[in-house]
Amino acid sequence: MNRLPAHTEPATPGIVEPNISVPCLIGQVYDSVPPSLRARMLEHLMRPLGILSLMTIANGVFASIRMRNPASDPTVGLEDAAIIQTGDVVKLADWVQQVSVEAIDGLAQLLLASPPLTRSAAAAALLSLLLQISKQGRDRMSTHD
Repeated sequence: MNRLPAHTEPATPGIVEPNISVPCLIGQVYDSVPPSLRARMLEHLMRPLGILSLMTIANGVFASIRMRNPASDPTVGLEDAAIIQTGDVVKLADWVQQVSVEAIDGLAQLLLASPPLTRSAAAAALLSLLLQISKQGRDRMSTHD
């Protein structure tokens, strides 16, 4: 399975950075944004997962949201986004990370499209980490060609 690393490598030899979990950073960003952005983040994270996967996360709360209209992309209401706990988002992001690296990478585009979000320290750290991971993936792909 494609899986993003759970933590980053030091950027410069000899300088140690703290381990940063992508799902935890996603949770911190989720915790710091208004419900409208929370809803967009949840929709983005839920998109690559099927009903069975969503049933296993956070006691099925994401599956119940998805089941409202299972034939289309998930639609998360503001009331849903207001009650979803940060820990549940971390679990969702961890699951998505195991299934779809592209979905996690796509969060960078969501962050870039929301200028107020990029002023958040957690969002800036997440964006930096996602861009670094994406660059490493492109570098690896170019060396294998």
